[in-house]
Amino acid sequence: MLGWFLFIAGAYLAGSVPFGLLLGRLRGVDLREHGSKNIGATNAGRVLGRKWGAVCFVLDVFKGAVPTLAAGLWSGAIHDSALSAEREALWTAVALAAILGHVFPVWLRFRGGKGVATSLGALLALYPIVTLPAAGALVVWLVSLRVTRYVGLSSSLAAAALPLLVLAASLTPVWEERAVAPVLGLTALLAALVIWRHKGNLARTLRGEEPRVGS
Repeated sequence: MLGWFLFIAGAYLAGSVPFGLLLGRLRGVDLREHGSKNIGATNAGRVLGRKWGAVCFVLDVFKGAVPTLAAGLWSGAIHDSALSAEREALWTAVALAAILGHVFPVWLRFRGGKGVATSLGALLALYPIVTLPAAGALVVWLVSLRVTRYVGLSSSLAAAALPLLVLAASLTPVWEERAVAPVLGLTALLAALVIWRHKGNLARTLRGEEPRVGS
């Protein structure tokens, strides 16, 4: 259990690294004072430019993926086709810790980003059980963004789709004898968290006040 505790704590600290804020400071800008005042990739792209927004997105994805993947390799969870519910829950706790680190970073008085990129990385790393559902949620996000050009709405739709995609995937042979409940619970919790973090964006979208990508 000590090993799992160290991975969970390490994942939280990794998730807490505010890459958006650090990239902004490299450019002489504090993202907390510009645009939506969020330290995530979307605001980084708006304030610093698309290139820097893309760099921030990739870094935020990696800080969710690396500790989750490392924990899976260390514990053998990635290769265990009959993973117990306990080990499944501990592995998903590592993924959740990385995401919560981004949303509630200790370095910034627990005021962080909205968790979309870090969630994507952490869920893709829960291989193979959540990789395809996470990729499916990414497709939902891309299609919605293409059609609506609203980042907040697209993120919320992708988050809402994720537990449904996990439930569908659990009916396929990929899951074999793995436990479903811990992952389904994690993705449902993340969906609620992402939608809650985007409640302001959704309200502005309904009022017609939310800026579109490219506008």
